[in-house]
Amino acid sequence: MSDVQPTPRKPFVFPIWANWLLPVLLLMVAGGGAYLHVLVPLVADPATTDVGYQPRQPVPFSHAIHAGQLGMDCKYCHTTVEKAAFAALPPTQTCMNCHSSIRTTSDKLTVVRDSWATGKPIPWVKVHDLPDYAYFNHSAHVNKGVGCVECHGRIDQMETVYQAKPLSMGWCLQCHREPEKYLRPVEEVTNMKWVAPNGDQLSLGLELKKKYGVHDAAYMTSCSTCHR
Repeated sequence: MSDVQPTPRKPFVFPIWANWLLPVLLLMVAGGGAYLHVLVPLVADPATTDVGYQPRQPVPFSHAIHAGQLGMDCKYCHTTVEKAAFAALPPTQTCMNCHSSIRTTSDKLTVVRDSWATGKPIPWVKVHDLPDYAYFNHSAHVNKGVGCVECHGRIDQMETVYQAKPLSMGWCLQCHREPEKYLRPVEEVTNMKWVAPNGDQLSLGLELKKKYGVHDAAYMTSCSTCHR
């Protein structure tokens, strides 16, 4: 037998900084509880989740006049809807294309003129704001025949834009399960007044679903389609 004695194992000693671990953890728990107390009411605030949300904008821009009376196409201002996930807000240059010669002294356009003079963007307030965990692509919808009115309502009749549809997951899935009920020719996606010929939306929708290669219900209702 060997006469070599095993080296006694030294006891583990926590470093000095570990003395602060417990109070820090307790502080985090207490702070998290206070944070949730503030966060939950904000997330559930009807002003950010419910139909009718209508924030005040820095410029009293009337969609009823521009899109309604004047018949301006949505894509003139929201230039990226056909090619990007987001619908870009118009730069001040777009406004000044007309208002450099129309209503040039209107008090309602003071913010626009100031933006043009300083180069600072107009601080528009977002109305339709989906949660960060939900992926929505504007181009994927408008290029498949989903009209603007389906999600945004009759924008052409709104003086100040408000949230007209719930934008909830259940509401989205209604369309994803049976998209043929909502499809229209792509050239009509910005036409707020469009209705299916002879009122036969279902027959036309089924035809367009095949023509535009709309995915089947299994793909359209898969969690990974909207939550990436």
